[in-house]
Amino acid sequence: MAMTLRLTAEQEAALAELAALEGVSKTDAVVRAVEERLARLSHQTEVLRYAREEAEHYSALLDRLGQ
Repeated sequence: MAMTLRLTAEQEAALAELAALEGVSKTDAVVRAVEERLARLSHQTEVLRYAREEAEHYSALLDRLGQ
């Protein structure tokens, strides 16, 4: 799917530098950045969900430990 990406001059320079450092095209650098960000956010969401579930499961114990 084709897409137009509008960047400031500074963002364009940063993208060009990122692509050069990774040794890929600017398109590939954008794709990688999107995929990595999604993976990171998905992981954070999963960790927070798990932490909430465990805190709820052990709430009585956590309350006793807090006293």
